[in-house]
Amino acid sequence: MTPRQRVLILCTGNKVRSQMAEAFLQRAGGERLVVTSAGTHPSTVSPLTIRVLAERGIDWSGARSKSLTEFWGQPFDLVVTVCDDAREACPVFPGAKRQLHRAFRDPIWAAGSEEERLREFRSVRDEIEDWANDLARDLAGDLATEGSPGS
Repeated sequence: MTPRQRVLILCTGNKVRSQMAEAFLQRAGGERLVVTSAGTHPSTVSPLTIRVLAERGIDWSGARSKSLTEFWGQPFDLVVTVCDDAREACPVFPGAKRQLHRAFRDPIWAAGSEEERLREFRSVRDEIEDWANDLARDLAGDLATEGSPGS
């Protein structure tokens, strides 16, 4: 059986960026990854997050915003912060083998009409999707290396 890596994505509210990262990284990583997300100050998942993920074929309607305290001290192969506030609030995550920071702008603050706000959500979604696909490939390479003779 192929080993599975556990990944935790952290943000402030766990309503947009970390939810998108969880969705795309889980899809890209498939059975190789177990991905979850949480927030330092959880809120509710933004309806626009659910909407723009649906545009990519991901049903996120059942998602909930989770607190990082639900996962505190649990073992993770990788903990990723996707906003600067989360990195400052949680510079070290107990139980993490590795930590990574990749900040994305927060579309929740986008002003204007619903279409203008959607445009910003889509832009951030596309950045996160590309990043998640790259990260999943990198993590797959890590798993291949760990499973090779002599590693």
